[in-house]
Amino acid sequence: MTDAPGASSSVASDDVEALRAELKRSREALREMSKVGMALMGERDPLTLFDLILRQARSLTGSDAGSLYLVEEDEDGERVLHFIASQIDTLPDLPSLTFRLKLDQTSIAGYVATTADPLVLANVYELGDDVPYSFNREAFDDKYGYRAKSMLTVPMIDHRDKVVGVLQLINRKSSPEAEIRTDGDSDLWVLPYTDREVEIVSSLAGQAAVAIENGRLHQDIENLFAGFIKAAVTAIDRRDPTTSGHSVRVTELTCDMAQLINEQTDGPFAHVFFTDAQMKQLRYAGLLHDFGKVSVREEVLVKQNKLSPVLGAQVRDRFVLIRAMLRLEAAECRATLIAEKGPEEAADDVAAVEAELERDLERVERYWAAVQQANTPRVLGEEAAAILDEIAEATFLDPTGEEQPYLTAYELHFLRIKRGSLDENERRQIESHVVHSHDFLVNIPWTEDLSRLAEIVRGHHERLDGSGYPDGATAEHLSLETRIMTVCDIFDALTASDRPYKKAMPVEKAIQILRAEADDGMLDSEVVELFAVSEVYRKVLESDWREF
Repeated sequence: MTDAPGASSSVASDDVEALRAELKRSREALREMSKVGMALMGERDPLTLFDLILRQARSLTGSDAGSLYLVEEDEDGERVLHFIASQIDTLPDLPSLTFRLKLDQTSIAGYVATTADPLVLANVYELGDDVPYSFNREAFDDKYGYRAKSMLTVPMIDHRDKVVGVLQLINRKSSPEAEIRTDGDSDLWVLPYTDREVEIVSSLAGQAAVAIENGRLHQDIENLFAGFIKAAVTAIDRRDPTTSGHSVRVTELTCDMAQLINEQTDGPFAHVFFTDAQMKQLRYAGLLHDFGKVSVREEVLVKQNKLSPVLGAQVRDRFVLIRAMLRLEAAECRATLIAEKGPEEAADDVAAVEAELERDLERVERYWAAVQQANTPRVLGEEAAAILDEIAEATFLDPTGEEQPYLTAYELHFLRIKRGSLDENERRQIESHVVHSHDFLVNIPWTEDLSRLAEIVRGHHERLDGSGYPDGATAEHLSLETRIMTVCDIFDALTASDRPYKKAMPVEKAIQILRAEADDGMLDSEVVELFAVSEVYRKVLESDWREF
């Protein structure tokens, strides 16, 4: 019997159409894989990445469900499989599940992870007795009303041929809308996984493994940088314990203000929004804004009084010596008078010597009290300045008989400081910390997201009218981030309760000062007003922000 005329050509035509359809599917799969690869490489958030991997794997294979396992170490250092993400169309409201499996061949995922080979199962309820793994239907199917049947499990192998996880797909469906809850549903809708799905998913799993490793590397870098930031803040706090916690508090205030601005729907900040990357940049800038203080001489950085500890001790010891020399001179004078006149006839002269000694000691005590008062970092009044002039003229004889001043010109220079504890030279050294911070930060090869960090830090002591330092920059050169940090930095400096050389200023007074500087054109009035009205500072004031 021979074929009917045209039958062979019909078969050939069908084969060609089938090949064309397969070629079309392959091209579409390649295009999708290309898109998926680009998406995977660009994603840094782990949860979003896991969701993307599962969603794309299920889409490319028409799978109803999928799970993702990662190879990790537990608390005891043992390698385990961490069930970290899942998706299932039939059970869209299923709560998130997480658990860990032993990294061995007793489970399907463990078997694939240890052998590094894909595993295709037509029906997970019908596993042979000759396989080491098993499927626990009671743990999920019976509990949640599901019917797993066909399964494809592939290892995720990175570029170092290391298994970093397992990608598991369940129930390849003939209809995207089908729900697989019973044996009947599975018989009606579930298809077996073919070599085509194995190839596609294996390729996807390889890309996913690299993306996961890149994500882990990125997170390691983030952790490394966070560790560096923490070490830097710790160095600042240890260098100047009196301001410990300042950098963290300013950071919290600054970031809370930025978040508050993000929430504004009207007013001057209605159209301002800080992205996550900008918020990170602002946080790092806040933590590092005073890092340059590590370059300032310690005796200047931690100086609490006008006289340094060395000068203060020097002046104190000299006044002790002055008292001792006055008493010694009086004792020698008394002894001479008694030796020359006798005790009775010298009595009046001895009394006069003692009276003069008492007056001299009272004068020395008055001078010493004036020195102590002038040494505190407060505004030097006219009366205190006049007493210093008087002390500057006073002299005494040292044990060698040489005339010495009560106070040296160098000591008087510091005691005559009109405000605070620093002279102009020391103040310039303190102010130089901004330049040191900038010069340090600008030499770090920041990513694009953090490229303006040094700029923000450099401007945090500038004023909009050009009266700040180090550059005398004016409003048009100062970013909103810098303006926010400036307000927060001033507020914390005014209200900080951990500085032994001054009392914490009441909040109301600090706000009054901020508003006054804003009225004078030095601070951004809109930032100051939002800061004051929102009372965004309450959280920091009511907490102990000393730890990063």
